[in-house]
Amino acid sequence: MIQEQPNNPLHGITLEKIINTLVEHYGWKELGERITIRCFNDNPSVKSSLKFLRKTPWARDKVEALYITTQNSVWKK
Repeated sequence: MIQEQPNNPLHGITLEKIINTLVEHYGWKELGERITIRCFNDNPSVKSSLKFLRKTPWARDKVEALYITTQNSVWKK
């Protein structure tokens, strides 16, 4: 049974959607400057980013935090 998570801003949002949203908003270059990880700076792609972020919790945490911050700033406009 799926548990509701009303206070989780990432509930129902896939990692792929998060990456696509950030790339659309910042572009790979700025995203790589904001979060310095190789998959954003060296021949970046959604596929390589997904592979890395699924195996690396600290990097995924940074990406999710940037997504939440970005969404909050977009919603406040």
